Amino acid sequence: MGIKVVLIDGYIDDPAALGVPPYISPIARAVAGAAIDAGGDVEYITIDMIRKGLKIPDAKVSVVISGNTVPGKYIRSMPMSLKEIENLLPSLKGWKLIGGSAATADVAKRFDFAIRKDLAASLYDGMTGKEVGERYRDLDEWNRWMILGADIVKQHHDFPYPLVAEIESYRGCHRYASGGCSYCIEPLKGKPLMRSPKDILEEARKLRELGVRNIRIGGQTCIISYGSKDDSGTPRPNPDAVSELFHGLKGLGFKTIHVDNANPAVISRYPDESEIILKTLVDCCTPGNVLALGMESADINVIRANNLNSTPEQVLDAIRMINRIGGHRGDNGMPCLLPGLNIIAGLDGESKATYDMNMEFLQRLIDEGLIVRRINIRQVLPIRKAFDTKVDPNRFKKYKQSIRESVDHVMLQRMVPKGTVLKDVFMEIHDGNITFGRQIGSYPLLIGIPYKLECGKSYDIIITDWGYRSVTGLTYPFDINHESMGAIASLPSIGKKRSATIVRYRPYTSYDDLSRAIDDKKVIEGLKGLLSFE
Repeated sequence: MGIKVVLIDGYIDDPAALGVPPYISPIARAVAGAAIDAGGDVEYITIDMIRKGLKIPDAKVSVVISGNTVPGKYIRSMPMSLKEIENLLPSLKGWKLIGGSAATADVAKRFDFAIRKDLAASLYDGMTGKEVGERYRDLDEWNRWMILGADIVKQHHDFPYPLVAEIESYRGCHRYASGGCSYCIEPLKGKPLMRSPKDILEEARKLRELGVRNIRIGGQTCIISYGSKDDSGTPRPNPDAVSELFHGLKGLGFKTIHVDNANPAVISRYPDESEIILKTLVDCCTPGNVLALGMESADINVIRANNLNSTPEQVLDAIRMINRIGGHRGDNGMPCLLPGLNIIAGLDGESKATYDMNMEFLQRLIDEGLIVRRINIRQVLPIRKAFDTKVDPNRFKKYKQSIRESVDHVMLQRMVPKGTVLKDVFMEIHDGNITFGRQIGSYPLLIGIPYKLECGKSYDIIITDWGYRSVTGLTYPFDINHESMGAIASLPSIGKKRSATIVRYRPYTSYDDLSRAIDDKKVIEGLKGLLSFE
């Protein structure tokens, strides 16, 4: 038996790592691998297991991972709160470490070590008798630890499905020499340290052998720049490296393969190479895939003051190209590849006019008939530096709401028109009589079904309506002869009274036959394409 190490996953939600269920972050697996490499025997526990009453076992080393620098709206779970960390402390035994963005909080001072850079590297050093400092793992350690730590996926409560394992491709930013974007810590990690396709595929193969069905290639600042040896801030892409990696992943038999960020300036400057790479992503990845583009601001003053990636014209170039190459519908019902857009408020140089410029840019997308999968609007967090701009909370709230109502709603209508069938929607929670589910992957569309379905099970869903950030749908095919009265009442223009009549006169053989219960041609017409008559 080795040194007992308890690893508590409080979930990471950072620009470079997703770890909130159904995700398991690469950070957790690296920490486990480092502990095993140092002679440890690891027990992996999630905060949800603790929330359900699991007792924390005795250990020589207790490690906590937690932090969300880009908090979102969570469905089934959420990152561990600082209060939960404080409550856990008396139960942690032995030598105590904390990593993730929670390591900067006051509660972290009560741990033996609060690690801000690389928790896996610091843990390994401490367990092998070296001084515990702040450093990053080298490439050999990185690849070795990801293989050694892979087995903890089997201890995750979402294993084997719907668990998504994020796999890192590289560390750092090609814009490191200029300091990169003012708010981002990735350029501070220096020149990109690339993992080879061979090493990434070895990790992916190990995860697949263990039973993982869904992965996301993440952690990088720009997947289009993967494998590039160009040291300029806007590197010439390497289509061959991307092709080797993703065709290799495709051959491993995963159900879901998605990706993370892309730099729109790279796509705009190198359209020929970028087009080849985008076609590779369409060919090898699962539909519903999202390339998150960091525009941050359409205000040139903000762009200059914060050394941002791209101009609005470059972002528009990238969105057009991604729509052209990936906008067609895939076999699961979603477009194959769509752009996402990040907008940040509170950056240096921002003025009242900045919000108007951002809205004008978004209106251009609408006017050109383009689609963006999701627009992430957040206030800047002072992780790297303090910002002088004060964000008016009321103005920011109205601005955000305006985008949701006038832009997001239009994008949802374009992305999944009424009658679109989305396959394998995994049901997650009930809210009253509504069941909410999502397809598995990055930024999956939230779908509300206005009646109860079994959670933990997947269904095909036909879209009937749109909100601002979610859509409404029905199980497909909707068997009018066997569905419950409550489910039938949720059909367009039906309601309780008509549903009772429909049930009374069942069975039906066609839409014409259904007119025995519904004497309204307009209502019948609105149901066409939704129903099954078995």
